Amino acid sequence: MIPFRQTLPVLCSILLPVASMPAASLVIPGATAYSLPESGALRTDEARGVIKWRDPKQTVVWFGQFRQAGDFSAKVKLRIPDGRKQILQLTVAGVSRKQMVQGAAEAQEVDFGSFKLTSPGYQRLTLETIDAAQTPIGEVIALMLDGPALESAHFNLEPRRNAASVHLMFPVPKEKEITAFYSELTGVEDPVHTYYMACGFSRGYFGMQVNSRTERRIIFSVWDGGSGENAVDRSTVAEESHTTLLAKGAGVEAGVFGNEGTGGHSHLVYPWKTGEPQKFLVTASVEGKFTDYTGYWFHPEQKAWKLIARFHAPEDGNYLHGLYSFSENFGGDTGHLLRKARFGNQWIQTRDGTWTELVTAGFSHDGTGKEARLDRFMGVEDGQFFLSHGGFVEGFTSYGTRFNRPAANVPPDFKLPAVP
Repeated sequence: MIPFRQTLPVLCSILLPVASMPAASLVIPGATAYSLPESGALRTDEARGVIKWRDPKQTVVWFGQFRQAGDFSAKVKLRIPDGRKQILQLTVAGVSRKQMVQGAAEAQEVDFGSFKLTSPGYQRLTLETIDAAQTPIGEVIALMLDGPALESAHFNLEPRRNAASVHLMFPVPKEKEITAFYSELTGVEDPVHTYYMACGFSRGYFGMQVNSRTERRIIFSVWDGGSGENAVDRSTVAEESHTTLLAKGAGVEAGVFGNEGTGGHSHLVYPWKTGEPQKFLVTASVEGKFTDYTGYWFHPEQKAWKLIARFHAPEDGNYLHGLYSFSENFGGDTGHLLRKARFGNQWIQTRDGTWTELVTAGFSHDGTGKEARLDRFMGVEDGQFFLSHGGFVEGFTSYGTRFNRPAANVPPDFKLPAVP
C-alpha cells in the first residue's frame, strides 16, 4: 500500500457506484491494471488487456476495495504463446498461489484457487512470472473473481486508469469586478503526470506540472473564444476567436494547445521543489469585448516576480470569475499513485484596489471520481486547503462539501515586472 501522509476529512456515508453494487463475481479487465515497479512499463489495450509483457521484472497489478471480509476465488484469463510454458504467481493479502501454464493458440482461464480476507479494505492483486527465461510472457485479458468477499466490492472497470481530477471551487459573487487572483501552492506528493493548478478562472488556468522524471514546468494557458473551450483541433475555431500572445517572459515557450479545448499556451521549464510553496498571480484588464490576461510567478531563487505570459482574449470583456484550483492526473500509467498538494493564502483584488481573502472553498471532482475512482479528498491542513487523489486510500470526500481555512489577514504586497 502506498503511504498516505494526510489527515482525512470527516467521511460521509459510503457511496454505491455501479461497479460496487452487490455481486457474487466480478470480471476486471486487464486494461485497468498497472505495471510495477516501473509505471508504464507494460502497454495496455482496451480490448486485449495487458500486451507486450516482455520484462519479467514487471508485475501486473490491480487494486480493488473489498467492503467485507471473506473468501473468494481468482482466475486470470490470458494468452500465452503457443508452445511456451510459464510459471505464474498471483498474490493477494500476503498469500501467493502458483500455476504452470502451457501456451496455446487460444486464450485460457488459469485458476489460482481461493484466498481469504480477514478484514475489509483496499487490496493489491499482483500477477507475476516466476520463469524469467521465457519471454515474451503473454497477454493478460482479465482478472476474474468470485465468492462472498465480492459482495459490494469496488474496482475500476473503465479503461481510463487516471485518478479522479479534484477541484477547489471558490464561491465569489458574480458581480465583483476582479482584476487579480493570487494563490500559493505547495506540492506534497509529486508523481509523474501531475498538474497542480493554483489560479483557475473561466477563461484559463495557471499552475505547475510534473512532465517526467527530469522535467517540470510552470504553465499558463488561456482558451480561445467561441467554441474553443470544446474544440479538439484549433483549425475548427474561427480565427477571430483565437487567443493571441501579447508578451512572454525570458525563457518562456509559447504556442497553442488543443485536444481539451484550444487556446494560447505558455510554459517555463523550471525544477520547482516538492514541499516548497510556489506563488502565482493572474491579472485581468478589460477593453470592450477583449480581456488581457497576464500570468506572473514568483521565482524562489531570484526572489522576484517573473512574467510568464500575457494573452489577448477575444469574445470576452469580463474580469476574472469562476475562480478555482485543481489537481489532475493526466496520464493513466501513474493513476495508482497518490497525489497531494496544499493550496493557501488566496486573495482577490477588485477594480477599486481592495484585496479580499478567500477562506472558503467547495470540493468537486470529474466524472472519474463519480463512479470509477472513489479515492479523492479535500480538507484543511496546516491552515491551508489540501487536495489529494489516487493511492487507493480508504474513505472519500463528498462532492460539494465546503471547508473553511484560517484567515492569514496579510494581503499580497509585491512589485510586478514591466510587461514588454
